Amino acid sequence: MPKFSANISMMFGEVDFLDRFEAAGTTGFKAIEFLFPYDYAMETIAQKLNENSLEISVFNLPPGNWEAGDRGQAAIKDRQAEFIASVEPAIEYAKHLGAPRLHAMAGITQGMDYQLAYDTYVRNLKHAAKICEDNNLELLIEPINQRDMPGYFLSDTKQAAQIIAEVAAPNLKLLFDVYHHQISRGDVLYSLEQYMPIIGHVQIAGVPERHEPDEGELNYQAVFAKLDALGYAGWVGCEYRPRGETAQGLRWLSAQ
Repeated sequence: MPKFSANISMMFGEVDFLDRFEAAGTTGFKAIEFLFPYDYAMETIAQKLNENSLEISVFNLPPGNWEAGDRGQAAIKDRQAEFIASVEPAIEYAKHLGAPRLHAMAGITQGMDYQLAYDTYVRNLKHAAKICEDNNLELLIEPINQRDMPGYFLSDTKQAAQIIAEVAAPNLKLLFDVYHHQISRGDVLYSLEQYMPIIGHVQIAGVPERHEPDEGELNYQAVFAKLDALGYAGWVGCEYRPRGETAQGLRWLSAQ
């Protein structure tokens, strides 16, 4: 059975962010992930990790102004300098916290020229992947479905695989989010087999409501069995919105 990482940006919302580390640890998680750590001092997060014997599976580079609607800048030509500047603080946090990988969000490119966005994305990823490689870090890209994030540049797993091949950096990997892939393309089990050589991290949630993985249209027991059969040894991020109180919703995990 895979090993699971709690996404504390979505889970354990009953308590303040810094209290979610303890909540994750006391419910059995050995790793956590989150969207962004930058509102908190590195030393504060490191202390919470140490106190609760947790490691970090992944977090995102700074996305720009999230509250204003930014979802990254990597594919946006007139924000190249901002993207490049965002790599350094992310690496600083990753190294201090022992995180092995970072996710670079592409950005909203609706209304922009596709080829220009594509070329910008490839160029920026080459730059960021090289810096990450120099610091022994993986860099991830994640296709996000257009229903949840309209206009997001990277929305399809096949598209992501093409970009990874073109960047040709050994540490650039695919973040395979089963929830997003099911909505955008389906055929999850075959796709896991097809893309496993480039997968660096996996995330899960029930489809279509993005709740616990014990409800919805996907058979997650089959997904977990496929990951085991393929030899996936990484973390599986639980990036879902609990139906109610987070700990009560973890019955699906205790049943594994």
